[in-house]
Amino acid sequence: MTLSSLPLAVTMGDPAGIGPFLTGEAWRHFKETGPVFFWAGDPSLLGPDSPSEIIASPEHALAVFERALPVIPVTCPAEVRAGIPDSRNAGAVIQSIDYAVQAVQQGRAGAVVTNPIAKHVLADAGFKYPGHTEYLAHLCHVSGKEIMMLACPELRVVLTSVHVPLRQSLEELDQSHIIDVTLNTQESLRRDFGIAKPRIAMAGINPHAGEKGLMGREESLIIEPAVRFLREKGLDVFGPLPPDTMFSAVMRPCYDVAVCHYHDQGLIPIKTLDMVQGVNITLGLPIIRTSPDHGTAFDLMREGRVRQADPGSLYAAIRMAAEMSQKRRDFRRGK
Repeated sequence: MTLSSLPLAVTMGDPAGIGPFLTGEAWRHFKETGPVFFWAGDPSLLGPDSPSEIIASPEHALAVFERALPVIPVTCPAEVRAGIPDSRNAGAVIQSIDYAVQAVQQGRAGAVVTNPIAKHVLADAGFKYPGHTEYLAHLCHVSGKEIMMLACPELRVVLTSVHVPLRQSLEELDQSHIIDVTLNTQESLRRDFGIAKPRIAMAGINPHAGEKGLMGREESLIIEPAVRFLREKGLDVFGPLPPDTMFSAVMRPCYDVAVCHYHDQGLIPIKTLDMVQGVNITLGLPIIRTSPDHGTAFDLMREGRVRQADPGSLYAAIRMAAEMSQKRRDFRRGK
């Protein structure tokens, strides 16, 4: 087995969802080769095909991983029924996230991999954050600096707005924010992905990227000035590009990341290209966080069709977390 210096921390996700099952599948997939990870969750949720061993601290995961899934126990107070979420267990879901983040902050884990949560279930329990991304930024004391990246083998996208209504994302389109997102993305691509000179494609927001103002002026008033500023700073940025063509097979090899301006502008092409290998990554944090690019699959759990679930996205999230962790260590060492 190839061991990294630090294990990865995998969160529980919603206990009634697909997360516990997929985590067991991931352990079987990686147990002989690594990367090593531990799960912060309720061990009673793991099936008989997933041997587990409770560990006292993240450091113990390395010794356990080949024979059993290492578990930091987080107990759900209410009975967990497959596919039926219960807001009484929201505290345990949040506790799992808190533990994983703290383990990385303390240098005891290399990265956080989050299993899917149900945002409405947490909201019913008083959780005030729109999703994982914003809560992780809060835990890392960088609220407002978080950036959502979605990545698959054929495409990476980042978003200048995330979990807000479309109308709000358009109203809040801002030159300085586009610049900040792009600068942070450039830094992350160099530090965490090993891309020395990232090529960055900037999406337009209107049909035909505004068609010189005939179909909207956001490009000429907001996006184009941001691109000019970034190019003057030495970044390899081009655009704004028409959103209906920039994700084509011809265009995708021309850039390393696409900067998009509302949620579905970036997520539709990623999920259309490769739902299975898609990974959600949070940039702008002092820690590394990845997540599978799918939801809780309550329907599969409720209907007893759990084995129809494809664990590929969680596998990809775990691999990417390990690779990013290693790239960041190499970058800091000047390699």
